[in-house]
Amino acid sequence: MQNNDLIGKVVSSVAGRDKSCLYVIVDCIDNDYMLLSNGNTKTIQMPKKKKLKHLLVLDDISDDIKVLISSKNRGADLKIKRFLKLKSIVKEG
Repeated sequence: MQNNDLIGKVVSSVAGRDKSCLYVIVDCIDNDYMLLSNGNTKTIQMPKKKKLKHLLVLDDISDDIKVLISSKNRGADLKIKRFLKLKSIVKEG
């Protein structure tokens, strides 16, 4: 899987103090590092940098959110936040 294919995927952190938190990949720095957003504390403008080996790739998000991510639109943060909140409810239940 190429790194460009990872943009827009939902991931879960498996290491660090943010263990088991959900994020969306918003950019790939290189083969090892990804930039992540949760729409709340880590926005698209100020994403979290994390190694790919510390992430568990789950599934895709919708295409309209991918378009917002690529355009760096501020409205994407709210959509990401809502999407991950629904995802975490499903994960717990």
